[in-house]
Amino acid sequence: MSRMFGLSQEATLGDIMAEEGTITPEIRISQLEEALATETERLQKLFAAYEGQEKDLLDARAEIEVLEKEIIEREIEKEAQESLISEKDFRIRELEMKATKADKRVEHLEPELEKMEEKYSREKDRLGKIFNIATELDDDLKLAVSEMKARDDWYVAHMSLFEDLNKAIKERYEMIERAVEAERKSQHMARAFDERVDEMVTARAAEMTIEEAQETVEKSAESAEEETEVDEKVVDDAIDAAAETPDAAEAPEEEPAEEPSAEEANAEPAPASTWGDDSDPWAED
Repeated sequence: MSRMFGLSQEATLGDIMAEEGTITPEIRISQLEEALATETERLQKLFAAYEGQEKDLLDARAEIEVLEKEIIEREIEKEAQESLISEKDFRIRELEMKATKADKRVEHLEPELEKMEEKYSREKDRLGKIFNIATELDDDLKLAVSEMKARDDWYVAHMSLFEDLNKAIKERYEMIERAVEAERKSQHMARAFDERVDEMVTARAAEMTIEEAQETVEKSAESAEEETEVDEKVVDDAIDAAAETPDAAEAPEEEPAEEPSAEEANAEPAPASTWGDDSDPWAED
């Protein structure tokens, strides 16, 4: 455009110089003004075009910068994708290795799987039976719980009766225990009394036997004084009888007791001491 502007300016000046001989100064001025206006307009257009070009250049530079940034980002994304691809390839290889190992393991575990399936079926049947039993037990439990609840309600409703009955039963056992204890004491006292009476009878029999021996000796002595011809053997027999009397006291059941005298038979026996009075039946007379 600058070259075109220079060429048109040279042509205009040539025309002006060719027409100088016939053009007046006023015409010349008007022509120059027209030429100036034309050139000014052309310059304004050129300046506007320049500004447009400059703006386009700035836009292009900005777009270039943006594109460069996009290119950099694309390169970064490319590198990231390449790294991801490499990682994925590595991961795929690992997964392929694991899959191969898993296939081999499945081949070895298939027999075990069949055994486990068989065991599972058996256990499933057993659990089904156990579940049925548990269901029946649960039903029985619910029934028992309802029965126990009804029983508890009945017991709560009649608790006072049970308490009175328990009290009466307790009193009955206490009365039985007191009666048994009293009977035991009575039997013990009776046994003690019988033993004491036996001891008193034995002692009395021994005393009576000793007295009879002494009387026999005295009678023998008197008869010896009166009758000098009495055989000494009778005296010895009496002495031997008196000596054997303690043995007879130790075993009174073997030797019969001698008949008491008339005075002793007529005499009333003294009442035996009992636990009821103030005397002790165990005390010696």
